[in-house]
Amino acid sequence: MESKETIAAISTGMTNSGISIVRISGDEAFLVIDKIYRGKATLSGAMSHTIHYGFIVDMGDTIDEVLVSIMRAPRTFTGEDTVEINCHGGMFVTQKILATVIKNGARLAQPGEFTKRAFLNGKMDLTQAESVMDVIQSQNEYALHSSIGQLKGNLKRKIEGMREMILYHTAYIETALDDPEHVDMENYGKELLPVIEKISEDVRRLIESADAGRLMKEGINTVILGKPNVGKSSLLNALSGYDRAIVTNIEGTTRDVLEEQVRVGGIVLNLMDTAGIRETSDEIEKIGVDRALKYAEDADLILYVVDASRSLDENDEKILDYIYDRKFVILLNKSDLNVQITQEILQNRIKEKYEENFIINISAKNGTGIEEFVEMLKKICFRGELRLNEEVYITNLRQKEALQRAREALGKVEESIGMGMPEDFYSIDMMDAYEALGTITGETVGEDLINEIFSKFCMGK
Repeated sequence: MESKETIAAISTGMTNSGISIVRISGDEAFLVIDKIYRGKATLSGAMSHTIHYGFIVDMGDTIDEVLVSIMRAPRTFTGEDTVEINCHGGMFVTQKILATVIKNGARLAQPGEFTKRAFLNGKMDLTQAESVMDVIQSQNEYALHSSIGQLKGNLKRKIEGMREMILYHTAYIETALDDPEHVDMENYGKELLPVIEKISEDVRRLIESADAGRLMKEGINTVILGKPNVGKSSLLNALSGYDRAIVTNIEGTTRDVLEEQVRVGGIVLNLMDTAGIRETSDEIEKIGVDRALKYAEDADLILYVVDASRSLDENDEKILDYIYDRKFVILLNKSDLNVQITQEILQNRIKEKYEENFIINISAKNGTGIEEFVEMLKKICFRGELRLNEEVYITNLRQKEALQRAREALGKVEESIGMGMPEDFYSIDMMDAYEALGTITGETVGEDLINEIFSKFCMGK
């Protein structure tokens, strides 16, 4: 990489804390710290990966007592000379140190610029760089584990393996076309077809993982539906762990949508409690019902709450018809009372439309049935495969779109082989797939896309 300006930023949270870190990276990082650090010795001559006690000063005035970490290129996060000033965590003193660093030769880093430099200097590929922000933004154990896996290079290795195979066969075809007398191409299409099919299948699986990856990363947008007074608000309170919604025996208490993010068994649910679904002449309540159904249209999952102590009526029939072809779980609430509705009754009602049983007995009041509910979530939203293992999940739209382009190109190769087309047709589409996969790891991306990706990072990372 060319020599660049030395950059600096606060790399810890922008709030008072025990310790803050001001990070400096670039060719003049040691020159900058020597101007403002006072200790036993100047730091430009210090050994790499050592920590030094001293003081930060500005124009002879001491700003703070600090510990300074010295890390020399290329064994650093950015691949450049790096200094980290560990100071007291008050925001005033931290910002004053940053201002002093900038006054003495550094410039303020742009959002994500440290990670961007790590990528440009070959310290990580683009999947690993994007996973840095995924780690920071992780909201549950599964999302964190998946992000750490990508940071360790799990997705990178999968993509590189596919690209290497494509490149090998493309090079073979190109060599044969240039030297047909010495390179045999007879029946090469039959030899190539299973290779392309295997790569295409691997790409398909990654594409299919994108929905699960999004749900792990962002949470499952979940709408609670049901008639009035069946326990929807009680369920919201039970899952959130406190009285988020008002619960009364009066029907129609909830008239607007209440939103709450909860973690259940390590899974994040973006819960929306809605107005009870029923025919009503009350204009305000009717607006709440319409809004409930509108939210349900865009939901990842519907929790249909049924009062097990009351018989089904026309409002239940309306809801059952509404959730057809959507992901749902039916929760038989108040199952600890005098039961009028059983799993068998509901299953008989929906058996012609739904092959699997997505019905669970719960008691929102007593908190029973939650563990079974969690396992049902994994089955419906993650195909039952949500585990803390090395499974690779696609977690952003950019990667998914690149995989879709690659699969389309691979499909064209399969078509060309099936039609007995000349081998040079294969190589054209194979290189399209190669290029598309390369955008995932950052091998074939332009400067504008790189800048856009890293602009979404937080300051100081």
